[in-house]
Amino acid sequence: MNMPQLGLGTFRLQGQAAIDSVANGLELGYRHIDTAQIYGNETEVGQALADSGVARREVYLTTKIWTEHLAADKLAASLKDSLRKLRVEQVDLTLIHWPSPGAAVPVAESMQALLAAREAGLTGAIGISNFPVALMREAIAAVGADNIATNQVELHPYLQNRSVADFARAAGIHVTAYMPLAYGKVMGDPTIGEIARRYQATPAQVTLAWLLAKGYAVIPSSTKRENLAGNLRALGLVLGQEDSAAIDALDNGGRLVSPDFAPAWD
Repeated sequence: MNMPQLGLGTFRLQGQAAIDSVANGLELGYRHIDTAQIYGNETEVGQALADSGVARREVYLTTKIWTEHLAADKLAASLKDSLRKLRVEQVDLTLIHWPSPGAAVPVAESMQALLAAREAGLTGAIGISNFPVALMREAIAAVGADNIATNQVELHPYLQNRSVADFARAAGIHVTAYMPLAYGKVMGDPTIGEIARRYQATPAQVTLAWLLAKGYAVIPSSTKRENLAGNLRALGLVLGQEDSAAIDALDNGGRLVSPDFAPAWD
């Protein structure tokens, strides 16, 4: 199954909020759900998926391996634990969530372990997340670009991550944009707001449409059903060239996610 371009993120969603968001999303038509070991909600995502009545084969499901499990002797066991929580025999995509802090585990070791997990049938595809260009090169050297389904990175109007996106595109690696609405900052942006008024759309829809037009997958999250429904309408919104250029001009390097163990960013 190919990754649907618009997905539902579950970062920061816990307990019943996670169940409700995924349940509402699946009911509204989302068929791409993104979670991670460190989110602490794989069990809830699995419950919502099981209770939805939507066939497993119709949902593209992503999880991510946390940094503690990146060693070759830990990765597959941690992924099996994720599958148990998610109540599935296989996820569609498994990512290295963050490069190993301080390069404690070499990129090649984790990528080869991930490839072995794919060959063992635990995951349909493998990829990376939060990898700058230098570490993308290492990942490609380890398993080949054709075995890397995506690099999931923070990407929104204020952090357009162009060097990473351009390198990925040249290598044939898809880009998934997380935090696409910049923690809601786009809602109060005057440039995006003016564009939204002209298209009779919301700032969220305009921002997502801008990202989708660049070929990125996007995984916004929301606890509100009306916002989940609204975000889906971005798929039918096409921005004019001048409007896209106006959003392009908002890039100011405004990174929102950079923990103390983050790699050296481009």
